[in-house]
Amino acid sequence: MAEREDVVLTRDVSAITVPDGDATTLTQGSIVTIHQALGNNYTVVTEYGHMVRIASEDADALGKEPHQLHTLVTETDPEAVEQNCWEVMKTIYDPEIPVNIVDLGLVYYCNVRPSETHTNENDVHVIMTLTAPGCGMGPVIQGDVEKSIRALPGVGKVEVEVVLDPPWSREMMSEVAQLQLGLY
Repeated sequence: MAEREDVVLTRDVSAITVPDGDATTLTQGSIVTIHQALGNNYTVVTEYGHMVRIASEDADALGKEPHQLHTLVTETDPEAVEQNCWEVMKTIYDPEIPVNIVDLGLVYYCNVRPSETHTNENDVHVIMTLTAPGCGMGPVIQGDVEKSIRALPGVGKVEVEVVLDPPWSREMMSEVAQLQLGLY
């Protein structure tokens, strides 16, 4: 999002503080500036200068429409589900960086295999990392990945594992991400 937009909250809304990941509530009538509206969430800055993340399902408090999940394919075989997993992970953004977690190089692995216990379902295992070991938003981003993949057709069990080895570095970013951030 290139241009910042000031909005008045139309109702109280739950939010997550950035970068520490703590839950908070913003009150109706507060003025916030939309900093980033990418993926399924909004990153806003409060009138006191605090950065917080508001979930897509609370977009109405900002006067916006919730984002809709669109899958690339509707088939539920493991290959199609894996393709959808990668596509949905590209809709998840670090709240401070306007680049999705796949292009940031945070997702190391995504494996989809048929469920041993449920017919027509697949189990998904994702291994990812964080930009910094102590990132308070880590559990929030991990939860976003799990929730988004779980909503896909043909998905049963989802495991999202966060590892810190190998540690993330700028070199793990795609060329597109580096160009987007002016690093290439």
